[in-house]
Amino acid sequence: MLSLIVARAQNGIIGQGNGLPWRLSTDQKYFKRVTTGHVVLMGRKTYESIPSKWRPLPDRRNIILSRQDGYSPEGAEVIQNLEQLQQITRPDEIVFVAGGAEIYALTLPIADRLLITEVCMEAEGDVFFPPFELSNWKLVRKDFQPRQDKDDCDMFFTEYVTIR
Repeated sequence: MLSLIVARAQNGIIGQGNGLPWRLSTDQKYFKRVTTGHVVLMGRKTYESIPSKWRPLPDRRNIILSRQDGYSPEGAEVIQNLEQLQQITRPDEIVFVAGGAEIYALTLPIADRLLITEVCMEAEGDVFFPPFELSNWKLVRKDFQPRQDKDDCDMFFTEYVTIR
């Protein structure tokens, strides 16, 4: 199963440079809880944006999609295309796509599920989640998460499954 997991502002922003345009501790805990024990696929820039003390993401199989020859970060696997992902993962494994925008755009057409944290703010940024046709997806969960001490705002945890 291929699941995209992303936090997205109301204006579609998901990033600012190589970072996040918000502080959302509740969402970070959610990401950890949901992805632990599974495969996490991300692009090189996203991987490198993670603080070094958290790389590779603990208790997850880290797979980096990169066009860069010779790229080989310790504790992570590197692939150069999605065909290689199919070769090195089992059909019963859940693969979480964690960004960035190019990787989301590449995997969105073949995704089975979208886990979108809808961030209740208009964010400043330069990285957007790719547009998608909502009619191709069924909303199966929408949970309100009120702002906590270490959050910039409220959010909703949403889950969509593809309609095929």
